[in-house]
Amino acid sequence: MNSKERLFSIANTIKPVNKKKFYKIAENRLNKLIKPKGSLGRLEDFAKDVVAITEEERPFLAYYNKENQCLIINKYVCVFAGDHGVVEEGVSLFKQDVTSQMVRNFLSGGAAINAIAASVGAGVIVIDVGIKSDASFQGDNFISGKVKNGTFNLYKGPAMTENEAAESILKGIEIADIVIKEKGAKICATGDMGIGNTTPASAITCFYSKKSPELVCGKGTGVSAAVIKKKAAIIKKAVESNIKGGVNGDAVDVLAGIGGLEIGAIAGFIIGCALNRTPVVVDGFISTAGALIALNINPAVADYMFMGHLSEEKGHKTAAALIGKTPILNLSMRLGEGTGAVIAMKIIETALNMYNNMLTFDEAGVIASKLNV
Repeated sequence: MNSKERLFSIANTIKPVNKKKFYKIAENRLNKLIKPKGSLGRLEDFAKDVVAITEEERPFLAYYNKENQCLIINKYVCVFAGDHGVVEEGVSLFKQDVTSQMVRNFLSGGAAINAIAASVGAGVIVIDVGIKSDASFQGDNFISGKVKNGTFNLYKGPAMTENEAAESILKGIEIADIVIKEKGAKICATGDMGIGNTTPASAITCFYSKKSPELVCGKGTGVSAAVIKKKAAIIKKAVESNIKGGVNGDAVDVLAGIGGLEIGAIAGFIIGCALNRTPVVVDGFISTAGALIALNINPAVADYMFMGHLSEEKGHKTAAALIGKTPILNLSMRLGEGTGAVIAMKIIETALNMYNNMLTFDEAGVIASKLNV
């Protein structure tokens, strides 16, 4: 069995969540809580989703002491890093070595994702799945999962081989197992780092949405209108030329032709969370491209995902619509790294705290009598 066959064999074991059974269980409690029925809106929906994903009647995501200090870190964001050969076409303001520099920043605790994750009590784990350099990274929060040293230039041909694409997804599944089974994660979030990665994310979005690149390409690191036009032309050529099977290519073919190693690993991470019945919060544009790959391997993974936020990156609205889930937040962000997802993770935790810690009418001694009007 080759890597692609093994991947589909694993992913095909994922089944949709049993919403009929577990939504009913959650609604039974929600409707007894001391509030008007449905008055907490989407918070109630988030609680129902987590109950259905975990198949636990009273799932807890965090434990705090009286000083409101998190006692156990069981929320994690995994930041997957990889480089992209297409950067040589001038699609980014930054050179590829910025990817490894930013990984060092993540590991030292100085990046946006570190500050934001700390504010919600989440741990940050950084995974090298495809950084171009062979630089060594150190830290308890670093995992080496290198598949290869960056992708090929997708303007000149496929970004990677079919086997490399499948291996990047399998690596993401492996990381999910580590984070959930060894580190005890109860909820996970996706993050990314990779100079040039809005180009493959846009290409994947174009392939699945059938929209023209001009409608999807954004400014990424802040490039000019002329560069965005150039990106669109590169993507058009890559989508038309690189995918084995063309419009009928499967998700691994798409990833191999026009994707990125960190995008593949994010797809695998989402699949791995679903295999472990663990909620996973998808970040912005790059992570959503990974989610599209995961969804097109097994559509059932959608039941295990939350869309963290709507990114300002131009193509994200299109990509998010293909997932079919409403983003939790819209904060006009477009940084990536997992920043939007970890903020949304706190919202989900808040929903679970409400679900678990609110009193019922009976417990509060409130008689919910109604006027006859």
